[in-house]
Amino acid sequence: MARRDTIPPLMGNPVDILDKLYSAVIADVLDGLGHRQQSLGSEIAALTPVRRVCGRVFTARAEAVDEVPAEPYKLELEAIDTMQPGDVLLVDAGHNRQCAFWGELLSTACLAKGVRGVVMSACSRDLWALNGMDFPVFGIGCTPADSKGRIDVVALGQAVTIDGVTARNGDYLIGDEDGVVIIPQEVADETLTLAR
Repeated sequence: MARRDTIPPLMGNPVDILDKLYSAVIADVLDGLGHRQQSLGSEIAALTPVRRVCGRVFTARAEAVDEVPAEPYKLELEAIDTMQPGDVLLVDAGHNRQCAFWGELLSTACLAKGVRGVVMSACSRDLWALNGMDFPVFGIGCTPADSKGRIDVVALGQAVTIDGVTARNGDYLIGDEDGVVIIPQEVADETLTLAR
């Protein structure tokens, strides 16, 4: 591996570069840079035929609830309004399997905004529709039960920790058949240069 002081600066858009790479090489490079705990658990996998996702991280944290909130879906919709093209929504939902956090309507809204996908420690539904969309959904399973009154977003844009991996807005991620890797923003240029 090249010495750090001889690595040329990254040339190009990080998301475009990630598009040409794969998760295993990113994980290997991060290992070499001393970031050895950057892969999410194997339970988080592609739920849709589009089995590849990469982009800039936008975080959300969701928690189980026992009743319908006064404004259900409020922060989910705020996240979609706030995200920019090239973002990937990364949701820490505590591996909640009681309901589907994600579905057709949220995917459609994200596609319209140029959001590149969703990665979550939660379930999805509406696979009959998602399977025909060009939008990657990574999660832990599927269920028809709606999230309303079962799980709700409680924070946006704050650091989240999933499977021992901490991610912040502005980090990057890449996911494919092998799994999902989080790239800390502070080593993104070096990681992508070496991986390429």
